[in-house]
Parts: sequence; structure tokens; C-alpha cells
Amino acid sequence: MKSTTDGPVIQAHDIRKAFGPTQALDGVDLAADRGQVLALLGPNGAGKTTLVRILATLLRQDSGLARIASLDTVTDATRVRSLIGLSGQFAAVDDLLTGYQNLEMIGQLYRLSTAEARSRATGLLEQLGLTGAAGRLAKTYSGGMRRRLDLAASLIARPPVLILDEPTTGLDPGTRLEVWNTIDALAADGTAVLLTTQYLEEADRLAHRIAVLDHGQLIASGTANQLKDKTGGDQVEMRPGSAAEFDQAAAALRPLAGGLAEDRERLRITIPAPDGGRTLHAALDLLGRAGIAVHDIGVRRPSLDDVFLALTGHSTSNDLPARPAPGPAQREARKALGSRT
Repeated sequence: MKSTTDGPVIQAHDIRKAFGPTQALDGVDLAADRGQVLALLGPNGAGKTTLVRILATLLRQDSGLARIASLDTVTDATRVRSLIGLSGQFAAVDDLLTGYQNLEMIGQLYRLSTAEARSRATGLLEQLGLTGAAGRLAKTYSGGMRRRLDLAASLIARPPVLILDEPTTGLDPGTRLEVWNTIDALAADGTAVLLTTQYLEEADRLAHRIAVLDHGQLIASGTANQLKDKTGGDQVEMRPGSAAEFDQAAAALRPLAGGLAEDRERLRITIPAPDGGRTLHAALDLLGRAGIAVHDIGVRRPSLDDVFLALTGHSTSNDLPARPAPGPAQREARKALGSRT
């Protein structure tokens, strides 16, 4: 199946959705073109799954426009479903069928010929490392195997749009890498992929563009490098040889321009490094004069973890309590990243 449009294949404009008094989505805009991977990041409760369900025709928005390949997800829901492959947070497989039978059945539901459904099932089982378990009932599969089978089912009809809601949760590192390679290959072949993930390295590795949601609003978007650059650019990160030397190290480094950030819990001091190696050399010189032992020091770019922390005030932990509204630091970071919030 092929897309019928040269414009954005995945499109959301001013999407709003409330559940009682809770505003799950509050005017969200995003778009992805053919062959692009768009990663959707955000804390638990940010609205990611609600947006995924709207784009997958499983939920109606209160207002706004959602389109897949120029088709409206409400008025053209049946046609939209024929263009989408969906893998949700929980594997949707039939426990009483074998892995092979699950995929063959999905192929037939997509109206593939019997021969094509069987060929696709065989190829996908091999691609995702399930050939040895193809004849076993799905109820005997491990959690990771079920996730891979669910992903294979979403690919059976070669959809032009693939929606993946945390597809690698629970997978071992080797299998996760196999899934990443599969997503890379699909995008290279023209598939538009919407990916939600709690693994920031996954977004960094796969995404052409990243959109960050919080409290139902789009708070930042861009490429991984654009988000990192706007968060603060290169930094010198230093760890003293012992906790007792932390204050001495911080005092020694304060003369450097740009100020410094102190993380006592992880014994880490970071300094803006617009000159890269020159800042590192100056830091080593100051520490040497003060006689402070260095456990580790180097120049590094901000990570997506740093971006996420700057924007939301916390990491991507899966067991966070309800979040307060963004504070001054987060509002300043969002302003720097060009957000309208």
C-alpha cells in the first residue's frame, strides 16, 4: 500500500482532547513526511498515548484536525486504518495461535493473497528472530518475543505509516538493536514512523525530528542536535577524586567564564565550554594549581537527557508522581527552545 500524498503523511493541527476536567491535549501540532521518523517524548501523563490513539483512529479528538496520508482520521477512519501499522504498549497477539498463524491471519485481514500473507509471515519471523518459535503457540512466548511478534504484525501489509508506542519496552539490548535496524530500514524505504519512547538514546539514534510533550502541550521540537545546541552547547564535565574535594574543585573552577553547575549527588561539576578544548585546558590548569585530584574530566555535548531535564524538570523515570506546572527554569528553557508555551 502506498501513500496518496506528497505532503506530510502524518499531520496533527491544534488537537485538543479532555477527559472530564483533565486537558490531555491542549492545541498540539506536529507533522512527519514520507521516510521520516518522528519521536514523541514526554513524561508519563504528558498526552503521548492519547495523541497516538487519535492518529490511529482509536479515539476522537474534541477539536482540531488529524490526518494520515491526507485522509481525515474521523471521516475517513476505515481508509486510514488500511494505511497504518500499529504496535501499542501491550502486545496484541492471539495466544491460541502460533506465531506464524498470528501473522498469516493479520495478512488475510489486510486482504493479502494467501501466498503473500505466508511469504510475509515467514520473512518477518526471520527478520525479528522468531523463526525457531514460529510453530509454537503465542501463549508460550516470553514478553520480549510477544513484543517482536506484535511488531511483525504491524508490518505485515507494508503500511506507509507505522505508529509505534514504546515498541522496545522489555526487550533485551540485542533485540532492541534489531528493532532499531528494522525501523531504520523502513524509513529508508519511505515509511513514515511515529515513535513514542521512554528511552532517550532510542530517539537520539532513530529520529529525524523530535517533539516533546508536557501537560498536553508541545513544548519543543526539532532535530536532536538542534535541541541539544539550544540547551547550552558543549560542556566540560569534571568529577573530583573524592567527595571531600568537591567544594575545593568548584571554588577553583569558578573563575572560568559562564559559571558552573554543581551536582553533589553525582559528584559532577559542569562548565559551559563554547571554546571546547580551550575551556578543558583552562580547567585542568586551575585544578592543577589547586592541587585537586581529578577522577574524570572531558568535553561533552548535552544529551537528550539534559534537554528533557531542562524542559520538564526531571528525568524520564517511569514511576513519577503527578508533576507540578513548569517552574521558572523550565519556562526559560522552553523559551530558549522556541516553544510557544
